[in-house]
Amino acid sequence: MPPAHLVLVVLISLAWGGNFLASAVALLSLPPFLYTALRLAMVLVILAPWLRAPAPGHWPRLVAVALLNGSLHFGINFWALRAAGDLSSVAIGLQSHVPISVILSVWLLGERISRTTAIAVALAFVGVLVMGLDPTVADQPLALALCLLAAFALALGSTLMRRLAGVGVFSLQAWGAVLGIPLMLAVSAVLEGDPRVHLAAAPLVAYGGAAYSAIAASILGHGGYYWLVQRHGVSPVSPYTLLTPLFAVLLGVLVWGDRPGPRLAIGGALVLGGVLLIALRRRAPPPR
Repeated sequence: MPPAHLVLVVLISLAWGGNFLASAVALLSLPPFLYTALRLAMVLVILAPWLRAPAPGHWPRLVAVALLNGSLHFGINFWALRAAGDLSSVAIGLQSHVPISVILSVWLLGERISRTTAIAVALAFVGVLVMGLDPTVADQPLALALCLLAAFALALGSTLMRRLAGVGVFSLQAWGAVLGIPLMLAVSAVLEGDPRVHLAAAPLVAYGGAAYSAIAASILGHGGYYWLVQRHGVSPVSPYTLLTPLFAVLLGVLVWGDRPGPRLAIGGALVLGGVLLIALRRRAPPPR
């Protein structure tokens, strides 16, 4: 990639890493599912002109992908972020969506993987287990479980998206907002109380965190990422996105006050190492 494109992918990773910090600040005042609905509403306001119907026969897949990637993944991930109290474990644990995607691609799409990829998947999950032994993570086991559930939702949505035709990245995000806002508001009303009370009491910084998450992380970040993928392919671009958890950990230590222990550092290194191997893998020929 030319230097300008390398700078762009680094900035995208920085925007995604900053999303953990911005959302953690906002979640001090807003409950996670209501916060998800708020950021989806901001996404919809901007991306409504890009709403397009999918190709015939793809509506069920569009609904599934939009709900998994657009609302369930974010809602559960923000719940994990609020429960954890730190950025590092959530940012690293969420990377487990990559090995989970590999498993789902074999199971649902019939793909074949190499022995190196299988070892990388096992390495990433061993890293998650090691992270779970760190006192910071062990004190909040619910946060790690939610993080893995959010990673599964993202992995399943990404796997299904590979067979989705006729929907661009902005249109998909807009559909995620259309379908996700009522769902997140309903869940919030049941689990978190009256959304109007929370919104009225939230300070301006909480709305700023939602705006950052919607605009910088989702619209600009994902839009820029797919722009690069269209020009260079997934393999040359995806390894650079491993900068995302590294930026998040750095921001967590410098700003949020994270103090990662040795088990979290070792487990995180195993997870990111496995993800990097998967990103660089060479797939075996697909079955006849």
